[in-house]
Amino acid sequence: MVLPHFYYTPKILDYDFGPQHPLKPERLRRTIELLERWGLSEVLDPGPGDPYDLLRVHGEAYVRGVDTISTFLENGITSEELRGLREVFGFGSMDNPPFAGMYDAALAYTACSAAAARAVSAGASLAFGIGGGLHHAVRERASGFCIFDDPAVACHILLEKFERVAYVDIDVHHGDGVQWIFYNEPRVLTCSIHEEGRTLFPGTGWTDETGTDFSSFNVPIEARTTGDVWLHAFERTIIPALERYRPGDIVLQLGTDAHVEDPLGHLRCTQGEWLGAVRRVKALGIPIVAIGGGGYNLTTVPRMWISACLTLADQPYPDEVPEDLAQAWQMPTISDHEEPRPRLSGADYADGVVEWLQKNHLPNIPAG
Repeated sequence: MVLPHFYYTPKILDYDFGPQHPLKPERLRRTIELLERWGLSEVLDPGPGDPYDLLRVHGEAYVRGVDTISTFLENGITSEELRGLREVFGFGSMDNPPFAGMYDAALAYTACSAAAARAVSAGASLAFGIGGGLHHAVRERASGFCIFDDPAVACHILLEKFERVAYVDIDVHHGDGVQWIFYNEPRVLTCSIHEEGRTLFPGTGWTDETGTDFSSFNVPIEARTTGDVWLHAFERTIIPALERYRPGDIVLQLGTDAHVEDPLGHLRCTQGEWLGAVRRVKALGIPIVAIGGGGYNLTTVPRMWISACLTLADQPYPDEVPEDLAQAWQMPTISDHEEPRPRLSGADYADGVVEWLQKNHLPNIPAG
């Protein structure tokens, strides 16, 4: 099995907020283990990462602050300066508890996404940084389990080669960090379909957040919406937005937490419906940098990421998981064999969002 330009380093597994935190590195470890069991032949180490890449989208004071906090914790130092830095830079909440080694671990996942972006810039049609996709961090602050905004870094690198870049986010949470970083940059079209902000963090991602020259495109979906409606809305909004904009490359964020069994979101997609959006993006024939994202159920994240990676690479895969892993992980198959009921839940709300976007936003997206 060959996944082209698949960047990964075990250092990403050190990105760990602790045993009680919902973001668990085990989800990535299982993904890599199953891919290797199925014969993944080449994993590329991106190296330790270049701090300059962080400065593409983050302020120097913030990057230095993350490094300082990490160093203090590694050396067991507690001080007023440490407490102050934690509060200023977003590490004072349970979402982002600081930990020793966090700077190097966050730089490691960023390095994978950056290497994937450089591979596509050099001519590859597909590259992977599946350990990344941390889309909530903003220029000067950590947010929503995210320290460095690797999707934004990837977009910035791609702008050196392509006149237009699109960012497509299918995570259940709005891709707010990437949106705000590029809100006034019309060379980047940020597209996000997500559970609406009334019921889910970060509370943003409304249709009227349009950015400069209508380059911010949001599809908020009502809680409890089923995947048939979610996918239909995606096909009627984000796909035509991409067709109109005609980017040179797409950064595809593969958050899996729109799945019905995810503990943090309230949408009800199946693996197959979620994968349908991946297939629609692939069918556009535009080069793709595929990165990870959210997902907090250890039985759904690995199989959804694996199905997306292999689908994007035109690689077949069995539905059955090897018996020992299936038993250990309680994950017998890659696909779901039941659909949430009733179908078409949330259709009225989604239809209203689609109608508004088709009338007020899609016609204003700069045509490529």
